[in-house]
Amino acid sequence: MALIKSIKGKKPHFGKDHWLADNATVVGNVTTGDNCTIWFNAVVRGDVNSITIGHKVNIQDNAVIHCTYQKAATTIGSNVSIGHNANVHGCTIHDNVLIGMGAIVMDNCVVNSNSVIAAGAVLLENTIVEPNSIYAGIPAKKVKDLEPDKSQFLIERTANNYIKYASWYQEDEH
Repeated sequence: MALIKSIKGKKPHFGKDHWLADNATVVGNVTTGDNCTIWFNAVVRGDVNSITIGHKVNIQDNAVIHCTYQKAATTIGSNVSIGHNANVHGCTIHDNVLIGMGAIVMDNCVVNSNSVIAAGAVLLENTIVEPNSIYAGIPAKKVKDLEPDKSQFLIERTANNYIKYASWYQEDEH
């Protein structure tokens, strides 16, 4: 069973139809929307500030979602995929975003809608990602515009797939 822990009187709150892997960790001031999944070894740690997560968000294996004490909360919109080993810290991720595997998103970054952060990219503190774009590299820079229908398909497909994958585990748990 996932580790769900209160701290300083704050406890996580989950939306409908969520799924947590057995060894996922969710701590403190965390709120998720409906149809969210938090995968194996992922950590969502709202111990020093708040973490607010929209609907249909998947936080994949080994990802870390955190925030900064008295400085930067973390807000993640709806229809967002956070890839394996990604770090999302004290930032704002808008709707319809894909954060690639191993990417790092630092404090006070804003990732606007319909964007992709490439695998391994590092968004330095205060970076503003344009909507409908791909950012890649270290430090991450815009490398390409995305056509809205193509980005929507890629991002939507990934988010929907993770709901499907979670259903496989739920079937075996009953």
